[in-house]
Amino acid sequence: MTEKKEVTEAKRATAPQAKKSKKAKGVKERYAKRLRSVRKAQDRAKVWQLADAVKFIRQNATAKFDETIEVAMNLGIDSKQSDQNVRGMCSLPNGTGKTIRVAVFAKGAKAEEAKKSGADIVGDEDLAVKVQKGEVDFDRCIATPDMMPLVGRLGQVLGPKGLMPNPKLGTVTIDVATAVKGAKGGSVEFRAEKSGIVHVGVGKASFDEKKIIENIRALYEAVLKAKPAGTKGNYMKKVSLSSTMGPGVKLDLSSIAKEAA
Repeated sequence: MTEKKEVTEAKRATAPQAKKSKKAKGVKERYAKRLRSVRKAQDRAKVWQLADAVKFIRQNATAKFDETIEVAMNLGIDSKQSDQNVRGMCSLPNGTGKTIRVAVFAKGAKAEEAKKSGADIVGDEDLAVKVQKGEVDFDRCIATPDMMPLVGRLGQVLGPKGLMPNPKLGTVTIDVATAVKGAKGGSVEFRAEKSGIVHVGVGKASFDEKKIIENIRALYEAVLKAKPAGTKGNYMKKVSLSSTMGPGVKLDLSSIAKEAA
């Protein structure tokens, strides 16, 4: 093959990829332009009342998909201290708007209980083999206590994905029916990052404002209850609200507390 032909073949091979990249770049630029326009007209220093903030965020969630409404809580914790880790599970009263696939490690009667409760995947040794092969097609993992010696061997696969069952989160339990129904019904895990920020999706832009407010209230209460005993000073420092492709706003903490009262 001549040098000229090689160049031509290379261009043909990369053309679809280049076209796809150009399209993706165009979409990003359009969203960036829209976001800049909204932010230009927005008072960035404004602190919003909860109801007004939810209304604003929903109005500006104009992407071609149903954007997720997200809450970011900046906590006054020292994440380097082991006794100040903030982690827990919260049941959102109106769900997340996402379809959650649940896997359960159980056998015998508990396996049947999990299936009847709506678990998508149920197994023991067979499920462990699939996970070891990298077949992790689920969003939540639950296990009965007797399965933990088996599940523990899968830590290197499940751990980095945040899927390792944990008794503190209610995902290692003998009551698999409740755990499965909770996962399917909208329970979400929250966990403070190294920077001390808890970031959780609390619904979709298609939810009505009342449902989003109720979900924010539930999460706020759950994070407050998870306050470590060793925390000093202001625990809940700042809370922000945003959508997947939209602007973010700062919330008046007293308005959230009022809603949560």
